[in-house]
Amino acid sequence: MSTAVVGKGLEGIVAANSGICWIDGDAGVLAYRGIDIHELAERSNFEETAYLLWFGKLPRRAELDSFRKRLTEARELDPKMIDLLRSFPKSATPMEVLRTAVSALSFYDPDESDNQHDANVSKSFRLTSQIAMLVAAYDRLRKGKTVIEQDRSLSHAANFLWMLNGEKPSVTATKTFDLALILHADHELNASTFAARVIAATLSDIHSAVTGAIGALKGPLHGGANEAAMRMLFAIDKEGADPVQYVAELLAQKKKISGFGHRVYHTEDPRATHLRQMSEELSESSGNTKWFKMSRAIEKYILAEKKLNANVDFYSASTYTMLGIDLDLFTPIFAVSRIAGWAAHVIEQLDDNRLIRPRAEYIGPEYPVKYTPLESR
Repeated sequence: MSTAVVGKGLEGIVAANSGICWIDGDAGVLAYRGIDIHELAERSNFEETAYLLWFGKLPRRAELDSFRKRLTEARELDPKMIDLLRSFPKSATPMEVLRTAVSALSFYDPDESDNQHDANVSKSFRLTSQIAMLVAAYDRLRKGKTVIEQDRSLSHAANFLWMLNGEKPSVTATKTFDLALILHADHELNASTFAARVIAATLSDIHSAVTGAIGALKGPLHGGANEAAMRMLFAIDKEGADPVQYVAELLAQKKKISGFGHRVYHTEDPRATHLRQMSEELSESSGNTKWFKMSRAIEKYILAEKKLNANVDFYSASTYTMLGIDLDLFTPIFAVSRIAGWAAHVIEQLDDNRLIRPRAEYIGPEYPVKYTPLESR
C-alpha cells in the first residue's frame, strides 16, 4: 500500500501553480497579483480589479477606459435567453436558474468553439456582464416585473443595482456593492474555482467551466453562509430575542453559527474588515442600525467564547439586506463577482494546460481478492 500523505478534502495539498491570488492564513493576508486586498478595497474598483486579475497588472487610464468599454458593450442578452428565463418553473431557485442559463449562453456566443487565449478573454467580458444581467433579469421576471434595459453610462456595480431595482442607486449603495464585488472577486483554489480549472483542463469550454463552478458554489458548504447568517438575524428580530442569548442557546445545542471561522484564515478574514465597516456605514446612512448592532454583538460574543473570527459571509449578510437584496440572491451575487476570478483561473489554466488527474489513496480490501463465482457466494 502507498505511504503517501493524504489531505482529506485536499487540505494542505498544493494542486496548481498560480500567479493570481495569494493567501497567508496565519497573517490574515489576501492579495490579488501581489496587491493587498486592503489597498484594492480602499483605492480600486471592480473593473480595475477584474483587469488586474485577467491581465496581471493594474491598467493605465487608456487601458482601463478600453476595458470598461468592452465590458459595457458586452451587456447583451439574446432575446431567447429572456424567453428561457421566463420558461423556468416558479419553484426554481435563482442559483438553479443561473446554473442552467449560463450553460445556455454558449449557444449564442460568437466565440463558443474557439478555445484560444484571446477568445477566452472575449468570452470572459461577455460572461462577466451577462451573469450580472441574468441575476437581475430573473429576479424581476419572477416578481412579475419588466426586465430593465442596461445603462452603459453606469459602472458594473451601479448597472446591476439599476437592473435589479429599476432605480438609479445612490453613491453609497454603488460604493458598497462595488466593494463587495472586489472582495469576492477571487480566493485562490476554493471549491468552485478548482472545479472550473478541472473542467477547463480537459479542454472543455469556459462556459462549461463556469457552469461547473456555479454548481459547486450552489452547495451550502461553499456558498450560502451569508444567507444562513441573515436568516438567523431575521429569526432573532422576529422573536424579539437578545442576540447574544440567542446565539448562546444555539451553541449550547451544538449548532453551527454561520459566518464564523474559515478553512484558510486563522485570524480575521481581511474581507470581513471592510464589510463590517460598510455594514456600519450603510446602517447609519439608512437610519436602520439594528442589523449591524445585532451582528456586532454576536461577533464579539463568538470571538470571546469560541475564539472564532467573522468571515466574509457574516457582514455581507447585513450589507446585502440593507441594499434591498433578497436572501436567495446572496449566492448568485457571489457569482456576479467571482466570475472575474473564475475567468482568470480558466485563462491561466489553458495558457499552460495539463490535465488535472490526482490519485486516490486506496483503502479497500487488500489486493488480490479472489473472484467468487455466483453459485458459491
